[in-house]
Amino acid sequence: MRGLKDKVAIVTGGGQGIGRGIALRLAEEGCKVALFDMNPEAGAETEKLAGDATVKTYKVDVTDYDAIKAAVDAVEADLGPIWALVNNAGWDLPKNFLQTDKPLWDKIIAINLYGPLNTHHIVAPLMVSRGGGRIINIASDAARVGTSTEAVYSACKGGVIAFTKSVARELARNNVLLNVVCPGPTNTPMMAGVLGEGEAAIKWKDAMVRGIPLKRMGEIEDYGGIVAFLASDDASFMTGQTVSVAGGMNMI
Repeated sequence: MRGLKDKVAIVTGGGQGIGRGIALRLAEEGCKVALFDMNPEAGAETEKLAGDATVKTYKVDVTDYDAIKAAVDAVEADLGPIWALVNNAGWDLPKNFLQTDKPLWDKIIAINLYGPLNTHHIVAPLMVSRGGGRIINIASDAARVGTSTEAVYSACKGGVIAFTKSVARELARNNVLLNVVCPGPTNTPMMAGVLGEGEAAIKWKDAMVRGIPLKRMGEIEDYGGIVAFLASDDASFMTGQTVSVAGGMNMI
């Protein structure tokens, strides 16, 4: 992709799963990548996988505004001015909505909605002051079509899409471009933790795959390319858009 060499990119939740795939692809494209992750050991593994590329982990809880501010300051001191922000960190515990409670809602909302609000509020002003930047928000196809057992998560990700479009309008004049990538069902540690093991997990995956035209689950390597494109000069005439990467599962 054009224009990514030596650019600084933050990837939240970059220690594992989709975030790791995105971080490794951005590093491959020549970016200096800062991983914001609650698990420094996972971040260290991503650093190792990146080989000689510049990838550095910062222990950050995306629900903690002050911790994000301190980490952003450290990134700028260590790596240079931030060009791209990828809001990937997320969490869910699938349950039918009527079986949930407010503490669970609060946790899901804090990570999946307040997390991106926090990072935007801290990083976007830096981009505006320099006359450009890229923000890529990782939402979910659950936000586009709704998913049973994920009502609050879907609401948060739908909120991220609407928020992205709104801020994209506000910051377009400053050449700060915002877009959304919506993954479909993906083989990640979070997915494995939710499904568990055994016959029930296998049946669920088989049923899911039957509904995907490309007849497979997503893999963490499937998302880095579109994120790198959106962070690059090749996407300089694209903002406020939502891109589904889900094997054709939801063609809307």
